[in-house]
Amino acid sequence: MAWRRCSPAGRPSHASLALGGLFISSHAVTRSLLFLFFATIVCGEVPPRVLIEQYGADASLLGRHWAITGDTVRSLDREQQMLAGWLETLTALDFSKLPPEGRIDFLLMRNDLEASLRHVGDRRADLQELSAWMPFRAVIDGLTEQRVHGAPLNPEKAASALAPLAKRIAGLQEKLKAAKEKKPEAKKGGGTPAADAGKDQTIPLPTAHQALRVAERTEALRESLKTWFGNYEGFLPDFSWWMKQPYGDTQKALEDYAKVLREELAGIKEKEDAPLLGKAQGASYLQAQLAHEFIPYTPEELIGIAEREFAWCESEMKRAAQEMKLGEDWKKALLRVKLQHVRPGEQETFVRSEGRRAMDFVTKRGLVTVPAECAEWWGTTMLGPQAQKQMPYAAYSGHDILIAYANEAMKHEDKLMAMRGNNRPFMRNVVPHELIPGHHLQRFMADRHLPYRRSFSTPFFVEGWALYWEMRLWEMGYQTTPEDRIGALFWRMHRCARIIVTLKFHLGEMKPEEMVQFLTGRVGHEKLGATSEVRRFIKGDYSPLYQCGYMLGGLQFIALHRELVGGHQLTEKEFHDGILQLGPIPVELLRASLINQPLEPDFKTTWKFDAPTKP
Repeated sequence: MAWRRCSPAGRPSHASLALGGLFISSHAVTRSLLFLFFATIVCGEVPPRVLIEQYGADASLLGRHWAITGDTVRSLDREQQMLAGWLETLTALDFSKLPPEGRIDFLLMRNDLEASLRHVGDRRADLQELSAWMPFRAVIDGLTEQRVHGAPLNPEKAASALAPLAKRIAGLQEKLKAAKEKKPEAKKGGGTPAADAGKDQTIPLPTAHQALRVAERTEALRESLKTWFGNYEGFLPDFSWWMKQPYGDTQKALEDYAKVLREELAGIKEKEDAPLLGKAQGASYLQAQLAHEFIPYTPEELIGIAEREFAWCESEMKRAAQEMKLGEDWKKALLRVKLQHVRPGEQETFVRSEGRRAMDFVTKRGLVTVPAECAEWWGTTMLGPQAQKQMPYAAYSGHDILIAYANEAMKHEDKLMAMRGNNRPFMRNVVPHELIPGHHLQRFMADRHLPYRRSFSTPFFVEGWALYWEMRLWEMGYQTTPEDRIGALFWRMHRCARIIVTLKFHLGEMKPEEMVQFLTGRVGHEKLGATSEVRRFIKGDYSPLYQCGYMLGGLQFIALHRELVGGHQLTEKEFHDGILQLGPIPVELLRASLINQPLEPDFKTTWKFDAPTKP
């Protein structure tokens, strides 16, 4: 058999070595390895699954190798080299010889590698953007990179490199304070400070968001330096004698600098509500992300879809309000629904009861397979007051549903808002989303079917699957009262609003305060919940499209259900089980697998899944 090159370094891969030992120690060969062996004979190529698993191992090991440093110019160079090598290895495969699922794996891996290379570029730009406010970084990076490469350390030279930093950081801190007091118009936005990186006397004033990012990276540098110091202290003769004072002074200077950045420049102070800080990514960035997610629409088209779905929700809200004898005043009906909450201390018991009810609903109707272990092995955890500042509603953590509710340490008004925001009708919609048939079932199956595809997870599948079930439960009459229907509609409106406010923010059409106002005024959120949501949306810790994945992914699954189940090609259970066994991949590629769509190596997104929701 002819194996193509399996690793960027040209060394024999783990898989090829294992196959080479097949005839020596056959008792150690697993069923999956035998499958790969025969698949290679049949198709004449390394199955993309093997490359995906090896690439994942390389990426994981590279991350651990550079963990002490975080992003540096050299670590990003090495990551880019690794990714480019794997892209070359993948594209060397003969696509025409791959089986259907192998072709999907090929497209998944190529899409991920290309996106990862773009992400390396984004992180380079981030380092460059923040370089003026971290001119001391090169010294710390140099020391930690020396440790990564295992080069011998000269304590005296290391101390000489580190000793000037405390004074330099303190001077930088004072100049930023002075710049803040002056606030010259030309420097207000921060601009492009790369040219000033080595000139502390001309440091521009960062924006609040830039200040927060510099503070976070400064704190990460403190941790890197701490790890570096701990590796030598007590082991290397003369190390402490030379390094103890320069190290201690530098750590204190970094701590003080991060505090000034966070509190005085970013405005984030302990025991006060943090400001809403984020960075709009722009239309071209959003379009590239949409292509990566296999979504053939523009941001403006997606906003239009969300606004249409939002209007449908409003009409259904009015209908439910009429059933409650409140005319079309759905906001008054929503306020009444919010008062239907359990007493403090009873929320966990209520959530467990709702979890069992939702599971019984789908299993008794034969809609999807729920393995006995999945039905048994889940739990609940209460979120503390601090966590609820960014997670004001329930979430899923891999085993537990995390529950937000009033806590005695909260302010009185925050307690009331937490109770209103997590009332019974709301939770009757949230619990199936998070547990069964939503995320818990989804995660259980993903861990057991094609688990190597988890690295290609997308919110349009993960969150879309859970939102799809909200829509299907609605269709099947899961909500039996107008109050419960309002609870479900509130969340569907919220998913529409997430698309509108996040895309408009990143297009520069909406400010954070306007996003909060939209969520409170148009959707009916409590201010505590709306502010926490917006803070999470814009901070930049994940893709700007994540919040779009709920509703749009749900619409993708609805369209696919209409095509395959409505077209009598699959039963309900075959459809749902089939989806869960193919992995959390982009829905268009999942569709390609289910309909046996012929695929070519230049495959691009084309599936127009949108269809209006009918009352």
